[in-house]
Amino acid sequence: MNDATYTHRDIIERCKQGERNAQFELYQLYSRATYNTLLRMVRHVHDAEDLLQSVFIEVFTKMDTFRYESTIGAWIKRIAINKGINFLKSRRMAFQEFSPQDDRLAEAPEEDNGLMLSVERINRAIQDLPDGYRMVFTLYALEGYDHEEIGEILGVSEATSKSQYSRARARLRELLKTNGT
Repeated sequence: MNDATYTHRDIIERCKQGERNAQFELYQLYSRATYNTLLRMVRHVHDAEDLLQSVFIEVFTKMDTFRYESTIGAWIKRIAINKGINFLKSRRMAFQEFSPQDDRLAEAPEEDNGLMLSVERINRAIQDLPDGYRMVFTLYALEGYDHEEIGEILGVSEATSKSQYSRARARLRELLKTNGT
């Protein structure tokens, strides 16, 4: 195992003993990134805040199952993503299945090199994506999962993940062009 796998080992071991100070330290280290991941997924501040609390309740109640097979940050992120997915599924996030006849995927708009984009505009455009598109785009482009992993996480095929990502990118381009002029 590498050093990263053992990052914050002391804090983790103290959390396993139920030490509140250690739990607070772990929360301080990972709550902001976890909240940002959840907010990108669910789009609403209050929902993200509620899910954040739920994530850390699960983290602390299941801490004894953490075996250093990944970093603590990756373990917490996986819990957060699963909570976010379950939340969206409960709200009936829809995925469109990929069909080979759908050749619109190949029709990506040309890049507009003259288009100045702010982080705020890009984030707003991402938030305007339909749930399925936004989820796959977030997991792939922002969280670094590959399409096979996304398919497993979301319970869809790898082809569906790829098509959702392609459609999300095309839709983002449309949103950025129409909102930018």
